[in-house]
Amino acid sequence: MISSIRGDVLHVGLDHAVVEVSGFGLTVFATPATLGTLRSGGAAFLQTSFVPRQDEAPLLFGFADADEREIFTTLLGISGVGPRLALAVLSVHTPDDVRRAIQTSDTAAFTKVPGIGKKTAQRILLELAGKLVIEPEQTQNGAAAGPEPASSTVAEVRSALTSLGWTEKDAAAAVDATLQQAPELAEADTATVLRTTLRSLGSAKAAGAAGGGSR
Repeated sequence: MISSIRGDVLHVGLDHAVVEVSGFGLTVFATPATLGTLRSGGAAFLQTSFVPRQDEAPLLFGFADADEREIFTTLLGISGVGPRLALAVLSVHTPDDVRRAIQTSDTAAFTKVPGIGKKTAQRILLELAGKLVIEPEQTQNGAAAGPEPASSTVAEVRSALTSLGWTEKDAAAAVDATLQQAPELAEADTATVLRTTLRSLGSAKAAGAAGGGSR
């Protein structure tokens, strides 16, 4: 089992990065928020989950911390939820978002994830009921960490979006629009702002496609 990797980032793609470890280039699939923290030529340390597949090449998934990996591996234990879908959940929700959704039986939270319908969402809630509990100390630690400076966060989110394929102009406009619609995010961490901006970009793309189809 490969539990973590440390090495130089050779490439950052839309859904994966290539990290050189002991002379080997490992392809690691990750969420946009995690990929947004990586830079080609920089160093990386990721918690990982190695997923073997029958008759297919195994896959390696990377996470910013062990908490994300715990959510990922727990979701894999649910019938009908594969690694790509589990990663999609973490692309839309933070680990504590997932825990809260389970605790409150929030079906809608999971149906927001591309690829998850109402039946799968209900199965997730049923099989994980009583699990993945939010511990009080987790909330306290999160509050103590404090927000990142707004200017640094904005710069990092713009950089993350450009590394994922958006132009600098579109990235800047998307971040500005997100902060205008939700000013409280100016004090949020980079991953939260990036996740919200990606949701807005996805919604705008879907709306544009629907409008084009209606003409």
